[in-house]
Amino acid sequence: MKQLLGLIGYPLSHSFSKEYFRRKFEQEGISGYTYELFPLEKITSLPALLEQHPQLAGLNVTIPHKVAVLPYLQHLDETAAAIGAVNTIKISNGILSGYNTDAWGFSASLRPLLQPWHKKALILGTGGASKAVLHVLRSLGIDPLFVSRQPGNGQITYSQLDGAFIRDYPLIINTTPLGTFPDTESCPEILYNELSERNLLYDLVYNPAETLFLKKGKERGAAAINGMEMLRLQAEKAWEIWTKET
Repeated sequence: MKQLLGLIGYPLSHSFSKEYFRRKFEQEGISGYTYELFPLEKITSLPALLEQHPQLAGLNVTIPHKVAVLPYLQHLDETAAAIGAVNTIKISNGILSGYNTDAWGFSASLRPLLQPWHKKALILGTGGASKAVLHVLRSLGIDPLFVSRQPGNGQITYSQLDGAFIRDYPLIINTTPLGTFPDTESCPEILYNELSERNLLYDLVYNPAETLFLKKGKERGAAAINGMEMLRLQAEKAWEIWTKET
């Protein structure tokens, strides 16, 4: 029987993960695994999913469950524990172990693009993905500031985000789902007319390849990258975790 891998989250209509692993298995001649999508609106459905599919060997975790899944895990690796969010689960002998490969993928894809003036960064959104971004930025010595719809400690609201912030925090990372297919006409509410060639816009969204957030940035001369390379890198790290002998 083939070992089963999959993705949990909700909704999953935008996901490339199943196609990514289908191609990987085909191109690399891997026959012992299959990958499926498991749309879970509520994380409380996870135990039933595990019972229904006893051949599950690993899961990817996406919005909105990266934090909510924590109580269902028996083990957290050091990075996932530090971040407080999980996007990869290894299942072995009934034990669910949580990892965060988002941090690996984000760091490896961001580092080649950084310029000497990218010393401060705005993180748009405060969900599970933003926790991995925060961890990486701190490890790179980049001063982060959260932007959210709600005020709070260590963050500002979109209404407070004026031109001075855009200039002072030239690296801007969108960790929200805004702009994700099929809602491609939405984008974070920042002052795009204040952007310049000194700005680097990173969108964790990868479908579509060019979100409205990135398009508006490019129109102002900003450098821009979507989440596809991060997706590829985190997926390969997840595969390494799932298949490594323990």
